[in-house]
Amino acid sequence: MSAPCKTSFRATPGDGTLTVLGIETSCDETAASVVRRRVGPPGEILSNVVRSQVEAHAPYGGVVPEIAARAHVAILDHLIERALDEAGVTLDDIDAVAATAGPGLIGGLIVGLVTAKALALARRLPLVAVNHLEAHALTARLTDGIAFPYLLLLASGGHTQLIAVEGIGSYRRLGTTVDDALGEAFDKTAKLLGLGYPGGPEVERRAASGDPARFDLPRPMVGRDGADFSFSGLKTAVRHAVAAVSPPDAQDVADICASFQAAVIDCVVDRTVNAMAAFRAWAPGTATPALVAAGGVAANSALRTALQDLADREGFRLILLPPDLCTDNAAMVAWAGAERLALGLVDGLDAPARARWPLDPHAAPAIGAGVKA
Repeated sequence: MSAPCKTSFRATPGDGTLTVLGIETSCDETAASVVRRRVGPPGEILSNVVRSQVEAHAPYGGVVPEIAARAHVAILDHLIERALDEAGVTLDDIDAVAATAGPGLIGGLIVGLVTAKALALARRLPLVAVNHLEAHALTARLTDGIAFPYLLLLASGGHTQLIAVEGIGSYRRLGTTVDDALGEAFDKTAKLLGLGYPGGPEVERRAASGDPARFDLPRPMVGRDGADFSFSGLKTAVRHAVAAVSPPDAQDVADICASFQAAVIDCVVDRTVNAMAAFRAWAPGTATPALVAAGGVAANSALRTALQDLADREGFRLILLPPDLCTDNAAMVAWAGAERLALGLVDGLDAPARARWPLDPHAAPAIGAGVKA
């Protein structure tokens, strides 16, 4: 983090209540939120406004960074006004401004972070530059008031990790993807089948009417030690499956989606079992350990069911976030900002935007796409 800002800030309330404005622009959602933290978790979401850019990127089959950044510029001010209005507060009621500073698309990050800096400077408010992954990691404290430590499965379009969450700013990566992230594999499968973008929800919908045993797809890394993931080989196998039935009819599509989803779930469960064992060894004094599932892929209903079964078998408490808090949103950013602010962790106006920003800087470098986090 950068050095604390030299600006003199307005004093926060004596009762420990913190009201934080959050801004999220790391990818293709523009979002603003107001969250309130009292003495501790859980918190209260006063507003959570998200504007998707799906229609703008759909013709390209994925996110175009320049389009995303320009869309953030066009709409962010209006979303902040709306978030304040829906929360029933003004900037006079805000104790800090938090914005995602990374990891993500650098153009979008700059838009949100510069906006937050301008508000902080103009209103003499603390700035909190939030790690997007930490925001996901702490959301269960906003919703469920969970205590540290806990195990986090973070599965999204850009990141697939298993992380031991020790405390704010303290994370131990137990496993990560060595190539594609899970959300990326869903999107690429959808693209191969002509299902459009974003692909994850559509793959899940088609899988519901498919035969998961029809296509014998691989389960990369299953049975190996450790908790790392790999999905590039599975994606290649899907491409071969599509080619074998080309052109696929509706049932072919459903069966491929179901087979792909079943393979993914087997991989996630296998890797998470190993992470659970590692977590128990790392935190042996935790009576009832918790597993938190976060990130956009964690909204997949079949995966949620499999994780519940796994948690029940392994003696873990499972915390599944509401679907709208699994995907990118500003409530999680505002909450992470409030958690850091409560510890006096604020940032200077020179805080940089970071395309890459690992939660665990001491973890060994991953190969390929996994190096993003």
